[in-house]
Amino acid sequence: MTKDSKARESGQGLATSRGQGITLETLEEVVRARVQELVQRILEEEVAEVLGRGKSERRGIDDSAGSRNGYGKPRRLTMKGGTIEVRRPRVRGLEERFESRVLPLFTKRTKEVAEALPELYLHGLAEGDFDLALRGLLGEDAPLSASTIARLKAKWQEEREAWNARRLDELEVIYLWADGVYVRAGLEDEKAAVLVVMAGLRDGRKALLALQSGHRESIESWSCLLRDLKARGLAPAKLAIGDGNLGLWGALRNVYPEAKEQRCWNHRMLNLVDRLPKRCQGAGKKLLQKVVYAETRREAEREKRAFQGWCRKHGCDDAARLIEQDWERMVTFYDFPKEHWTHLRTTNPIESPFAMLRLRTDAAKRYKRVDNATAVIWKVLLLAERRFRRLNAPELLDCVWQEVSFIDGFPVNNASKEKLAA
Repeated sequence: MTKDSKARESGQGLATSRGQGITLETLEEVVRARVQELVQRILEEEVAEVLGRGKSERRGIDDSAGSRNGYGKPRRLTMKGGTIEVRRPRVRGLEERFESRVLPLFTKRTKEVAEALPELYLHGLAEGDFDLALRGLLGEDAPLSASTIARLKAKWQEEREAWNARRLDELEVIYLWADGVYVRAGLEDEKAAVLVVMAGLRDGRKALLALQSGHRESIESWSCLLRDLKARGLAPAKLAIGDGNLGLWGALRNVYPEAKEQRCWNHRMLNLVDRLPKRCQGAGKKLLQKVVYAETRREAEREKRAFQGWCRKHGCDDAARLIEQDWERMVTFYDFPKEHWTHLRTTNPIESPFAMLRLRTDAAKRYKRVDNATAVIWKVLLLAERRFRRLNAPELLDCVWQEVSFIDGFPVNNASKEKLAA
């Protein structure tokens, strides 16, 4: 039996004997010590593999490989289970410098911990809170500080620049949602609009396409964003969904006139209810829901007239006129598969991530400049993208891509269209 195997058995025996006195309070400490022993042993075995012999084995006569040269200074390594301290074995006499695959030079934390840091920051921990909060999770010796997060944000800026320059030729975009969120930074008086575009792809996925800051949601700002997407190879979507902002619709006509347009019913309903007296708002909402969720375009028209009659009866002529405004753009979704209507009636696919964004941008005076807020918003949305809900009935997306005609949510042939028209 070699000395290494004896030591290994001895260590296992020690762990068993110590296990009798382990309590809940000391469990993590004991586990961390075992992990530290394991990582140190892996480092030793890595050197043995490079040298072709164990620590206590003699070098052969014809063996020209290098030799061990003691250890480096103790190093702290932060893992999700806590922070441990190990010593990297040193090697001399090799043709090429020995570099550990397990613990490369200057590494202070595992990949999992490095990826967790931005998520913790984006989910509510301010820079100054990191040192205190993470030491409670990862151990008192965790090499973490507010400067770590500052460096992460600088790295995000570089990643964002590369993301903004990526090619989009291969994306097969069926649906496009566009919206803006207004951000106020600490040193800037006016709010700035952050313009966001999300796509529903032919394979059923949703993907973030663009995020840019603009002074306002103007035609110029939206046109600049859309032109950039087009210059990077993005083909026209079959349908674009947005709120009532005129800048977006003007920009779409300038850059992607082929795309059909659908206005968000959530925004329209809020505007309509605001035109009603408080005593009438409950009943008004119920009537509006019948309009929004009508099974056919003709039924929606009928429910719209019923709502207008009710409005005039209660002296709400403003609401009666408003629902008529831009009506054709409100009912475009009937020309697409019924299974997709839940995605198309509103900008909810992009509004839901925005709700999380507003918690980050409104609840803390963390940002001195809008550029900093935009970088963090971009990172939050990329993290949220992993959990975006896929589109319903993805098999029907291919029909939309092939420009199959739909009437009231169902595919039709030319004969059916002539019959319906008659």
